[in-house]
Amino acid sequence: MDNLLSDGLNLLVFGMGFVFVFLTLLVAVTGLMSKLVMKFEPAPAPKAPKVRPAVSPSAANNDQLIAVMTAAVHKYRS
Repeated sequence: MDNLLSDGLNLLVFGMGFVFVFLTLLVAVTGLMSKLVMKFEPAPAPKAPKVRPAVSPSAANNDQLIAVMTAAVHKYRS
């Protein structure tokens, strides 16, 4: 019984140690790849901000939107 318990603990330590080492290497390699990509990849060009029109949408667009929404509600209820 004592031998079986020590074998189990031995397996536990080696298994968890292997997983810890693997995950540590995975984090290190991922960080290294990220730095490498950022070094060779050019920075994206800044985009010009979109200018919003000062005038609100026309009443025709609102009327059309209301008509579409009313038709959808009517279709749903029928």
